[in-house]
Amino acid sequence: MPLHYILALDQGTTSSRSLVFDEQGNIISQAQKNSGNYFLNPAG
Repeated sequence: MPLHYILALDQGTTSSRSLVFDEQGNIISQAQKNSGNYFLNPAG
């Protein structure tokens, strides 16, 4: 019988995170990548 996994993605304001869960809810893998901050200059 094949195993099933769930991939959860979280896109935050300063980073992206991913988690992989097995059928019992255990975390199999996780990763996070910082994206930095970018601000617009309203004075232009």
